[in-house]
Amino acid sequence: MAPSLRKSVPAPLQRAGRRLYVAGGAATSALRVRPDFIMIGASRGGTTSLFRALMEHPDVVRPTFHKGINYFDLSYFRGPAWYAGHFPTRAAARHRVPAGHQPHVFEASGYYMFHPFAPERMARELPDVKLVAMLRDPVERAYSAYQHELSRGFEHETFERALDLEPERLAGEVALMRRDPAYESFSHRHHSYVGRGEYAVLLERWFEHFPAEQVHVLGSELFFTEPEQTFADLAAFLGLPPHEGMHFKRYNAEPRSGMDPATMARLDAHFASHNARLVALLGDAWRAPGWATLGADAGR
Repeated sequence: MAPSLRKSVPAPLQRAGRRLYVAGGAATSALRVRPDFIMIGASRGGTTSLFRALMEHPDVVRPTFHKGINYFDLSYFRGPAWYAGHFPTRAAARHRVPAGHQPHVFEASGYYMFHPFAPERMARELPDVKLVAMLRDPVERAYSAYQHELSRGFEHETFERALDLEPERLAGEVALMRRDPAYESFSHRHHSYVGRGEYAVLLERWFEHFPAEQVHVLGSELFFTEPEQTFADLAAFLGLPPHEGMHFKRYNAEPRSGMDPATMARLDAHFASHNARLVALLGDAWRAPGWATLGADAGR
């Protein structure tokens, strides 16, 4: 169904259609493709813009309905057949790419990177999948996430108060998530402004389950200032052939007032050691953005 036609269908009918499709897809899961690569985050890091850029490549195939299925974080209890139901059949995937080309199937869920159990779950079911992590200045990411949650009605505190409350809000939530795979922690998902920006800690957890050569990390700032080269590096990692005429736009950029300088200084100080740890973790092969190298200098 074309996007314009899909938008004209009432939302309840869209949801019912998706449920029927996924149910039918689960019944034929053996015939369906699995992702070759997954964008794991970070949320509010520019992943929507990168997703749209990837969709311009003729060899790339996305899930049938949503860019993010949220299987390895929120819906793991539904099982692998349910996950497979979101992807096209092998025959359909081959028809979506030029004749003689190999389809590169992917999905993108910004919560995967932060979810405590996503790495081991993904490694268990997709041990050979390639992972893409897009990292934004953690200070800017935290404030952007706050503004996003505020606009959705999921946050009601000031930014400074929300930062103070984060440890209390998240306390004990991982234990509840471990006890019940179907449990969705509201605060872990919506109120983790600082925790999601401690990138080295998060990536170290992924590296416990995936070798470094299966993980590609890029800075969102470099994607927006040097999109052609940054995308070419990613395409080489994914094994995508060159494609002329790519367009690079920025999506989901939300207008916002300036952050309080004292709050910015507080976050800069917090993230300095984390950024230094990130640079050391990824090594010289990583094209580190400016915020990361400043953090590395501050952490010495």
